[in-house]
Amino acid sequence: MSKQKEHSTFSRLLNGIERVGNKLPDPFILFVYLAVGVIIVSWIISLFNVTFTVPGKEEEVAIKNLISSEGLQYMLTSMLDNFVGFKPLGIVLAMMLGIGLADKVGLIETFIKNTILKAPKSLITYAVIFTGILGNLAADAAFVIVPPLAAMVFYNVGRHPLAGLAAGFAGVGSGFTANILVTNTDAVLSGISSEVMATIDTAATVTPVDNYYFMLVSVVVLSVAGAFITEKVVETRLGVYEGNAQKEFEDTTPIERKGLRNAGLASLVYIGLIVLLLFIPNSPLRNEEGGLIPSPFLDGIVPILMLFFITIGVAYGVTVGKIESTRSIAKFMGEAMKDMSGFIVLIFAAAQFIAYFEWTNIGSWLAVSGAQFLESIGVTGLGVVVGFVLLTALLSIFIFSGSALWALEAPIFLKMFSFLGYHPAFIQAAYRIADSSTNIITPMNPYIIIVLAFMREYDKKAGLGTLIALMLPYSLTFLFVWIVLLLAFVFLGIPFGPGVEVYL
Repeated sequence: MSKQKEHSTFSRLLNGIERVGNKLPDPFILFVYLAVGVIIVSWIISLFNVTFTVPGKEEEVAIKNLISSEGLQYMLTSMLDNFVGFKPLGIVLAMMLGIGLADKVGLIETFIKNTILKAPKSLITYAVIFTGILGNLAADAAFVIVPPLAAMVFYNVGRHPLAGLAAGFAGVGSGFTANILVTNTDAVLSGISSEVMATIDTAATVTPVDNYYFMLVSVVVLSVAGAFITEKVVETRLGVYEGNAQKEFEDTTPIERKGLRNAGLASLVYIGLIVLLLFIPNSPLRNEEGGLIPSPFLDGIVPILMLFFITIGVAYGVTVGKIESTRSIAKFMGEAMKDMSGFIVLIFAAAQFIAYFEWTNIGSWLAVSGAQFLESIGVTGLGVVVGFVLLTALLSIFIFSGSALWALEAPIFLKMFSFLGYHPAFIQAAYRIADSSTNIITPMNPYIIIVLAFMREYDKKAGLGTLIALMLPYSLTFLFVWIVLLLAFVFLGIPFGPGVEVYL
């Protein structure tokens, strides 16, 4: 009875968040208001001559005032650059050229009907979360690929599509830092950590594999936790889907199965060529040392994926007769771009808000001030590590980029914790779980707009409140489970990576 009451209380809390959130203006207008808010706040803070010192640099940094000659000039001269240069815009539009073509010719639908829909229904939720977590191999492109496909899968097995979308988004966003392979994220964060550790008198350093054991276990743990939240909390709250999204899948025809076969052959040829390019001597896709982390291959993963989807889309479309000439290819791509018109409008406002927030230095000020406050507490036990995790989770709501936030925090916390005897790779792992957990609830995540657009395909009335209320259980659960897992590694003496213990 008490469990039902707790569940009911939590549901009411989420319903309240959804109601309040949905009373907010349309997302485009909301980002306009947020941009105006940053302008006003920057002016107010500048009145007090607030300055701070960025770790690793000697000069003081001031909060820039957007209501000044410099600020007004910046807003006018940077508006177009903020929009056109907004990284997610190019990623999404490029990916949609490929994915959109594959979708419009019917390849994605046929693939789902012949693979995922035939998998045991009891494993679908786990498969969605697991796929989402591994999606960071495709970098930010995973935000565009996984959630809508997951929604379609759930819809066609008779489950609520928004639950599938939420599961996919949770895996991609909150599980972003975990993987079964060493990824570019490991390389970037360890590079920052190593640079910081080189400034102090210690032999300790951090390599890209130093968090591997912990992240490998995290994939399994988060897949189970995410599936539990999806089936026991999210779907229970959503109830039965009564909408008609017109995304039902009919049985495949012989020509569709032939098209799928040809698309599969085309994918094998394409992947074979990429592998060949990767392993030939002096490969242009590898770095100067012959490695893959980092490398042009990882830096160019978005166009590589775009061309992959175009290749298999054309193979399928030609086979089933959807593509009759080269004009058909351009036609289907154009139709896919039409579907992105609302997203492009939203991005214009979102890009200005994020650019203003960064230019004023407000985000960096919040991060540095919070970090210095936690350092001043002076606690030396594991409690301060947990406190560091919670503070980072809070700060990551304001700074979406994991590498940018770590660049601000690492010079303070790696030095502080190294003086207390903690291994820098352990502190880096603590940082990663906090930063990743909030990716699905922060408005600073530009891909949250894309997910909201996908959500509205199934619920026209869905707003930011609906999305945040949907994702909050995942964010809180992933953070809690990850903290428990972190402490379990500590108390059980499990290394976080090869030779990496908690203490130096």
